[in-house]
Amino acid sequence: MIDAPGTITALDGEYAVVRMDETGCGRCHEQGGCGGNNIGKMFCSTPRTFRVLNPRNSAIGDRVNIAIAEGAVRRSAAIAYGFPLVALFFGALSGSALAGETGAIIGSLSGLLCAWLSLRYAQRRGTPDQRSEPYIRY
Repeated sequence: MIDAPGTITALDGEYAVVRMDETGCGRCHEQGGCGGNNIGKMFCSTPRTFRVLNPRNSAIGDRVNIAIAEGAVRRSAAIAYGFPLVALFFGALSGSALAGETGAIIGSLSGLLCAWLSLRYAQRRGTPDQRSEPYIRY
């Protein structure tokens, strides 16, 4: 399980808006830490806020830990990076078989466009898989 500290800034029904105190996993100062927190601060200076499930009805100002299941980040990264890559190659191979090099270029761009549209649609529709959704853990 991956978790990070944050502070509740607003409530929205059964959800809470949480401002994260750190970027990354927060293990930068531990032995074997990657230092991602330092890089995150360099590239993203604005506070990060997330809308997460609030099962225990925490109040505004409460300090909480946000948790997400162990494999959720890996699955999300595989979908976000792997699916467009596969679509690019499939489009390029299909276009190449139909119209040579020009077809490969057009096919690869079409594959990327289809992947982007599919991921955008899935993002707007929401996550039906509750295992991938972050939540407040005490």
